[in-house]
Amino acid sequence: MDSHDLLQRYAIGDRNFQGADLTAANLVEAHLTQANFSGASLQEATLARAHLERCFLHEANLKGAMLLGADLRYVKLQGAQLQAADLTKVNLKGAQLAKVNLQGARLSGAVLKWVSLFRANLTQVNLCGANLNGINLRSANLAGANLNWTNLNGARLSGANLRGAQLTGVKLAGAWLNGLNLTTSEWNGLDLNQIKCNGAQLQDSQFVGTNLHSAQLRLSNFTNANLKQADLSESNLRGSQFSQADLQRADLQESNLTRANLSNTNLTLANLRGADLREANLRGASLLGANLDGACLQGTDLRGANLQDARLQGAKLQTALL
Repeated sequence: MDSHDLLQRYAIGDRNFQGADLTAANLVEAHLTQANFSGASLQEATLARAHLERCFLHEANLKGAMLLGADLRYVKLQGAQLQAADLTKVNLKGAQLAKVNLQGARLSGAVLKWVSLFRANLTQVNLCGANLNGINLRSANLAGANLNWTNLNGARLSGANLRGAQLTGVKLAGAWLNGLNLTTSEWNGLDLNQIKCNGAQLQDSQFVGTNLHSAQLRLSNFTNANLKQADLSESNLRGSQFSQADLQRADLQESNLTRANLSNTNLTLANLRGADLREANLRGASLLGANLDGACLQGTDLRGANLQDARLQGAKLQTALL
């Protein structure tokens, strides 16, 4: 079937094109809304600015297809092959892309709001500047992906692979990253406000000046991480590991650090006002000039800690180990 035959059949009301061979077809600006292309071959097809709203493209072959500026709102692309496809500035709002293969695809400036990419292969994909607000990327493979300046606010990334991903200027406020392995990653200066990152591996990572206000970081591992001047105020850090981390001038006021391991950490000039440090381990920590006013230090291990010039007005030190 060529593009002329397809458009003629569509014009007379045919919408079923399952399994059709449209390899390298020229369908620029074609209006094909609500058509069924499940299992069809559109490999290397040109679909720039095409209207494909609510189409069925299950298991379709779109390898190398040109879809620049196409309208793909609410399409069903589960299991589709989109390797090396050009999806620049495509509108994929509400699309279903579970288990789709987008390896090496270009998605710069694409709209992917409320899209499901569950278990999708996005290795080395270019998503620079894309709008991924609220997207489902659980268990997706984003290794080596370009996520610079991408909007991932509220995105679900639990179980995803972000190894080697580029994250400059990325927005992740309120996103879910529970249990991820993000060792040696860089988050300097990013907005991670209210992020959910419980149980994550963040050893040797960089969080200089990062906004982690009201974040959920229970049982996460920040061993040897750099958190200078990070905002961790009102965050839940219960049971997390911070051994040998650098928290100079970090804002930890009103944070929950119960049973956290802060041994040998650098908390010089840190703000721990009103923090809950019950049964935390602060052995050998530097608290030089730190603000611990109103902090709860009941059962806290402070043996060997440097408390020179630290403020402790109203702090609760009952049963603390000094």
